[in-house]
Amino acid sequence: MQFRTEIPIPKSSHPIGYDAAVVSLGSCFAVNMAEKLAYFKFQHSVNPFGILFHPKAIEKFIGFAVSGKEFTGTDVFFHNERWHSFDAHSDLSDSDKETLLQNLNAMARLANDRIAKASHIMITYGTSWVYRENTSSEIVANCHKLPQSNFRKEILSVESIRDSIQNTVSEIRKINAKVQIIFTVSPVRHIKDGFLENQWSKANLISAIHSATSNPPSVYFPSYEIMMDELRDYRFYAEDMIHPNQVAIDYIWKRFSETWISEAAFEVMEKIETIRKGLSHRPFNPDSESHLKFLSGLQSAIARLEAEFPHLHF
Repeated sequence: MQFRTEIPIPKSSHPIGYDAAVVSLGSCFAVNMAEKLAYFKFQHSVNPFGILFHPKAIEKFIGFAVSGKEFTGTDVFFHNERWHSFDAHSDLSDSDKETLLQNLNAMARLANDRIAKASHIMITYGTSWVYRENTSSEIVANCHKLPQSNFRKEILSVESIRDSIQNTVSEIRKINAKVQIIFTVSPVRHIKDGFLENQWSKANLISAIHSATSNPPSVYFPSYEIMMDELRDYRFYAEDMIHPNQVAIDYIWKRFSETWISEAAFEVMEKIETIRKGLSHRPFNPDSESHLKFLSGLQSAIARLEAEFPHLHF
């Protein structure tokens, strides 16, 4: 007897191997998946402008990266003793204006390079709710704790999200025509927007992605649906009851691996995990002959992997 259903996910015809270069963009769940790629030492980069939650923010960031935008003083503002950009996460904010501008320009150049060389780009949308700054009428990526009265809140329609996705894909393909683009919706609950509003938001994202990705090679991975249908229990959430806990993240990564990681990569992943566990081992007697022999074997295993895959470093 089965006590749960499992979402059928077709295997990719363009899986991720150790020769792949992956770029992860989007919400905090994009960071969760990037951390898994980092653990297994795949070639990857994540969110050069920090976490971005909604489609318009990611579209704008991609546009900056592809066009080679040069940020100047008119693109930043001062608030609470720090300089900020409405288009970047507060992780990039700085007390020095020139440092912020240098970092924004460096990250935009880095993003251009990574996108141009990527074999796979994973885009994770978190919400359809956006904030429009009153003075400029521009949708911002981050409000940086300015007064709420400075913004008006609105929800992106399915049509506007679809157009944003198509623009994003079009911009990416200007510098990388062959890249595989994977879209997904974050399972993180944005309940500060309201319980019903969160579901409305996710529904708009899912509808728009399916409309925009009806023709491959852009595809959809069901992170949100796995959380809602396969896990569907509060024991799979962190204490805040908003974010998936580590068990849920591990499970969604497992489903992703089954369909998007190449068969040849699994053997390498097992070797990397064995080495990582060996490196974290704390011996009872570090000077014993058996432990020294263990360390020698570990170093030999590392040397073999690093020789086979030059980008791997322990």
